[in-house]
Amino acid sequence: MNKLTKVGLSALCGSLASISAANAGEMTVTGGVDMSWVSLGGGTATTGNPIGMGSNLTFKGDGELDNGWTFGVTLAMLNQDAYSSTAVNLDMGGLGSLNFNSGDSGNGIDSFDDKMPTAWEEPWGNALGTGLQLVSGVGPSANIQYTAPTVLGITLKAAMAPDVGATEINDKSVSGNASGGATGAGYDLTMNINPSLGTEILSGLNVFVGGHITEANVGTNELNDRIEGVAGITFDIGPISLGYGRSGEVTGNTTTASDGDWYKNSMYGVAFNVNDDLSISYGYHESEQGLVNPNDELIHDMLEVESWQIAYTMGGASVRYATTDVANAAYQADSMYDKDAQVISVSLAF
Repeated sequence: MNKLTKVGLSALCGSLASISAANAGEMTVTGGVDMSWVSLGGGTATTGNPIGMGSNLTFKGDGELDNGWTFGVTLAMLNQDAYSSTAVNLDMGGLGSLNFNSGDSGNGIDSFDDKMPTAWEEPWGNALGTGLQLVSGVGPSANIQYTAPTVLGITLKAAMAPDVGATEINDKSVSGNASGGATGAGYDLTMNINPSLGTEILSGLNVFVGGHITEANVGTNELNDRIEGVAGITFDIGPISLGYGRSGEVTGNTTTASDGDWYKNSMYGVAFNVNDDLSISYGYHESEQGLVNPNDELIHDMLEVESWQIAYTMGGASVRYATTDVANAAYQADSMYDKDAQVISVSLAF
């Protein structure tokens, strides 16, 4: 996710406490709270009570080994202080880094699912429950990722999950058969390029591409390997940020007519920093689903979602507003699946 740093406060927040121990690195705690008012419309949407609250705590620790390598651990507890994920990063200097991850969607192509610039959230991330199918790779599963040293603005990352679908596995435990035993190992390869070529005008240019494959267990649920890919470009020039991307997935489904056989997505966004405190953005995401019905006829369903957003920062507080519309939610071509949402959110950082 490519958030403007001026408004990306709800996850980072400020420091609550700092605990140090000799020769044991440091542990810090950051936190914050989000409060929202949501109004849903269209289709069969029912708002009910519109008041929502989310509390966030993040514990971070770091240390250094005798050989100069550094390590860090991040433990996230999100809404209602529920455990979310753990990630351990080992920085090996000129050898790159290793990240051991319980499945926080930060590794592999999941980090590229929608990198379009935005003042607050992705178009599909505002209360509607669009049903949009995004690329995910090994990101939601327990995985290991290697990041090579950046050379000439190019950063390569390779991630793998021994069993896709398995997540948050306890120490000295195993997952058993994830996804009913249908899936095997998964592999991601991503590349991020900042090709400034030594020029100031290209310093804000960023190109990204990634691919994924999940191996299907032979004879289980009649699946083929799942293949995913994503590519895009973002460009920051002065107060304006622009972005365009494409992604797609071949699900490997061979028998269930109601499940998508493939998905093709396109996305774009533009964000404008009015000043250091105020940002506005527009984002659009379109997704086409293809499936084969029992008569071997190819059926296409198109889902579209767009969102206008504005965010204002005042020290440790942020006020955000989003108006979002989705057509054919969950790939259902019926007016009852056309929805809209208005969201007002206040974030306080500590």
